Amino acid sequence: MGSSEHIDRVTDLRAWPGEFPVSHLYTMGIAGERFFRELKENGRFLGSRCAACDHVYLPPSIFCPRCFAALDEWREVGPQGTVRAVTTAHRGVDGGALETPETLALIQLDGADDLLAHRIGESAGLEIGARVAPVLKETPEREGSILDIRYFRAV
Repeated sequence: MGSSEHIDRVTDLRAWPGEFPVSHLYTMGIAGERFFRELKENGRFLGSRCAACDHVYLPPSIFCPRCFAALDEWREVGPQGTVRAVTTAHRGVDGGALETPETLALIQLDGADDLLAHRIGESAGLEIGARVAPVLKETPEREGSILDIRYFRAV
């Protein structure tokens, strides 16, 4: 197949075998920095609201991906929320077996339209629709990260 021939199927493409190491760093940005500072210092959750769409983003954003409006209204959300999805992980992010399986959930904090993924502690019998509340680290232990939330527990 010459370089100027038309290719109709991806499987006809020539491949160049090799490895491509990629590292990635995602910065928290202005909205993320404010979110984590508020969590660290005051144990509160902040979302950003789009006045045009009436959507409350959590984690917050500085622009609305739906209509591209600037988001300058901050709103406290939670701290309680509702479990929208739940699963049990038996393997860690490295693929190795966990000593103790972890329950993970997507949680919609009260007043937010988006979902936050986190661990669930004391999870016996937890189902979709269950009400949960965060268990935070003590203030001096907080570092300004999502792990300042130890886990969520049923209420």
